[in-house]
Amino acid sequence: MSKHKAELEAFMSPLREKYGNEKEFLQAVEEVAETVLPFIEKNPKYKKAKILERMAVPERAIIFRIPWIDDKGEYQINTGYRVQMNSAIGPYKGGMRFHPSVNLSVMKFLAFEQTLKNSLTSLPMGGGKGGSDFDPRGKSDNEIMRFCQSLMTELFRHIGANTDVPAGDIGVGAREVGYMYGQYKRLANEFTGVFTGKGINWGGSLIRPEATGFGAVYFTQEILKNVGDTIKGKTVAVSGFGNVAWGVVKKVAELGGKVVAMSGPDGFIYDKNGITGDKIDYLIEMRSSGRDKVKDYADKYGVEFHAGKKPWGLKVDIAMPCATQNEFDVEDAKAVIKNKVHYLIEVANMPTTLEAYKLIKDSEVIFAPGKAVNAGGVATSGLEMTQNSIRLSWSAKEVDEHLHKIMIEIHKSCIKYGYDKKAGRVDYVKGANLAGFVKVADAMIDQGLV
Repeated sequence: MSKHKAELEAFMSPLREKYGNEKEFLQAVEEVAETVLPFIEKNPKYKKAKILERMAVPERAIIFRIPWIDDKGEYQINTGYRVQMNSAIGPYKGGMRFHPSVNLSVMKFLAFEQTLKNSLTSLPMGGGKGGSDFDPRGKSDNEIMRFCQSLMTELFRHIGANTDVPAGDIGVGAREVGYMYGQYKRLANEFTGVFTGKGINWGGSLIRPEATGFGAVYFTQEILKNVGDTIKGKTVAVSGFGNVAWGVVKKVAELGGKVVAMSGPDGFIYDKNGITGDKIDYLIEMRSSGRDKVKDYADKYGVEFHAGKKPWGLKVDIAMPCATQNEFDVEDAKAVIKNKVHYLIEVANMPTTLEAYKLIKDSEVIFAPGKAVNAGGVATSGLEMTQNSIRLSWSAKEVDEHLHKIMIEIHKSCIKYGYDKKAGRVDYVKGANLAGFVKVADAMIDQGLV
């Protein structure tokens, strides 16, 4: 066993023993530790202060019961979570996810990733994440409102504009944020920027729904520029059918590329002419009406539909997983390598399994991790917090310009810490992990053992 592997094993072993059932969390920590530990060995101050060990433990994890009544008058019980991971550089910041897969492991993994992601934006935001195993699909507006109000009746005492600022995530859109914020305002008796993703007419920011997707494409644009390439004329495959995927489709089309494949829970569509113009408008219409079956798109425009499959077997230039964690596995990695896809850009949080990443890492495919690529969403949330603080609302153009600059700076940070002179290429995983780590680590050292 090499020295590096021995160090990694020595670090991960006690975590596995303590959190053995939290596979998503352990995966996230191992992926970061693999690149950060050699850096720590060269910088003893981080080792002495046990920074990475401290970063891997939440400052606070809140788990609570959410009782609510459905439309039939029956009692329902769900579990709520808020993991406040790290506040070294600012108040906890991260979304709320409503999905049956939500558990403590998923929340800790997302909060850990969020800490580094928020650090990358250069904005003063710590890392947190929350949510519930509640499934909003198939629920009435009144059921969702009652659930959100019950959740916030407990959570309101743990959050605040200068303490912890939640946002939306999977299963949590403008409707859910509105219901949660309304109950927070009622209980706390204050109107502050304690949530982001708010409605435009009550403190929200323009382009927030598209921001994660827009930011991901801006980051991709910088990756291509760095190797003398451009998005114009490139074909792109996308997974997912929410705000993130929609933002990617929209911005790729604006920059002259072509998203030719998109997936939903029922399979994926292949549109060789690209999803552009009125087709993007139709996606918005489908989303706003709660229809997430991409077969509707295939039927309307007469394009290929592949039931129950993912789009990673297609010969495209760029693959962008936008759905959820661990959606891209070893077989997908083999297909991407075989088809000579040039770029694998993670847009979701940790969509690539550890085994798939190891295959991609040893290939010619340029890989970019989600914590850097999708930071545009939380960056725009940070811009919303700024607008709330100064009691002003910026135009869509102003917000987009700020977002674009932030993504360019994140890419520069990745190059600074990730450029491998020997290989003559950028290791974006290493670059993102180290750039995010250093800012948080230095703040933790400055603030002492807390």
